[in-house]
Amino acid sequence: MPKLAVFPKAFMQALCKDGTMKVSEWIELACNLDVDGLEWYAGFLEMADTSNWPLFREQVEKMGKTIPMLCCSPDFTHPDEKFRQQEIEKQCYWIQMTHALGGSFCRVLSGQRRPELTLAEGIELAAECIHACLPYAEQLGITLILENHYKDDFWEYPEFAQKMDVFCRLVNKLDHPNFGVNYDPSNAYLAGEDPLELLYRISDRVVTMHASDRYLIEGSIADLRAEENGAQGYAKRLRHGEIGKGLNDYDAIFTELKRVGFDGWISIEDGVDGMDQLERSAAFLRKKIASYWPKKL
Repeated sequence: MPKLAVFPKAFMQALCKDGTMKVSEWIELACNLDVDGLEWYAGFLEMADTSNWPLFREQVEKMGKTIPMLCCSPDFTHPDEKFRQQEIEKQCYWIQMTHALGGSFCRVLSGQRRPELTLAEGIELAAECIHACLPYAEQLGITLILENHYKDDFWEYPEFAQKMDVFCRLVNKLDHPNFGVNYDPSNAYLAGEDPLELLYRISDRVVTMHASDRYLIEGSIADLRAEENGAQGYAKRLRHGEIGKGLNDYDAIFTELKRVGFDGWISIEDGVDGMDQLERSAAFLRKKIASYWPKKL
């Protein structure tokens, strides 16, 4: 049966920028939810001190939870080889961080969609860099998870492999037991694409999932497709919402994941409107998981 984790989507500024929330405070909040684990973020301010790593792990595990996965953002499509090597070293540092926290999954990305890059060049650079990180991941028992991402907060350009065809081509170049996909259905909407179509193409490679939901504040899906094609920046018509009340069809998603034998972590990226919303989203997902993966008597 899949397990449920939670990510501090609503508290990223406080945890990563101005320090108005301590990681221990987030742990206390998150561990009151009906979840099994906490997805971590490499950019928490307090993670800069490596001596904090075992302390945070201990605090989480004392409350009966685990830290299964780490979210980080390598940029592997830079044209400069020295820059790419530094990103590989950073990724290996994050792999080490994941291991220290007791996790099993560490995110990777392709990199920025720089205008001067051809499609073939970008795929080759990203695949080459991810391949370079896999031996260390294997050594520490960590699986690298490539997300169909939109754009890191600190990037100038969107994700190189944002579009479905590019993402699938990159995934197909990475055949390794310590590599898999982190599927995010909402990000497919930001790419102007159908999240189910993407899932059907890569479902056998999915090992973790980000669960969130989006809703249209005006217009239709057709309007979204027309205005977002090739555009940079978040879709203006889309907003984060409570899981189960937006555009994502979780019955269709879970039907497909169940079909391919998925039993990984599902991490909630929600709660931008408060902890009550996050609590309802967790309850919705817990009920759905139980209905698609019932406990054996």
